[in-house]
Amino acid sequence: MAVGLTPAIIADESHASSRFAQRCALRKALIERRRGLSAEDCVRFSSRICALLQAAFPEFSGMRVAFCWPFKQEPDLRPLVESWLRAGKKGFTALLPVVIDQHRALAFRAWSPDTVMLADRYGIPVPAAGEFLIPEVVLIPVNGFDAAGYRIGYGGGYFDRTLASVSPRPLAVGVGFELARLDSICPEPHDQRLDVMVTEAGVFRPSS
Repeated sequence: MAVGLTPAIIADESHASSRFAQRCALRKALIERRRGLSAEDCVRFSSRICALLQAAFPEFSGMRVAFCWPFKQEPDLRPLVESWLRAGKKGFTALLPVVIDQHRALAFRAWSPDTVMLADRYGIPVPAAGEFLIPEVVLIPVNGFDAAGYRIGYGGGYFDRTLASVSPRPLAVGVGFELARLDSICPEPHDQRLDVMVTEAGVFRPSS
């Protein structure tokens, strides 16, 4: 037995390690399932999600809205964001997240089709410069989600830290394909709950 560790502590650490391994395996399976979609289905489902967001949340066209550059066949929200930019409604700013440090909350910079971009450490395009702004709404991609409003991301904890630390807390809107739906992700204490979830099948509010 390791010096200074009681059997209870060892058991807790073993359980935590097992939970971590299970979530990693689930995340990998969910990403592979999404990447198995045809290009045509990705476009069709993304278009449906954009239409649902536009219809259900017209107020977003006048707010600071953060979204994510599509990665590994995530829903592509750029057509919707570009339509809001073209509309030119007062108060609207499109934002993209920027990783400042892997242990800190995300920062956000304004984006438009003319923005100079660079690839971050994950190969995802981000604005190369600009002041940091606080979003009022964050459209968050999911690898998995459940009816209680919890999501599985990529394991970095960036959005959980961001939602927990930004004040006032932005509206958290999950976006993903219906194939990502789970009975439960078995949330951890640090997992932040989504306010609403949008897939090609509809708009869903978390159950209590």
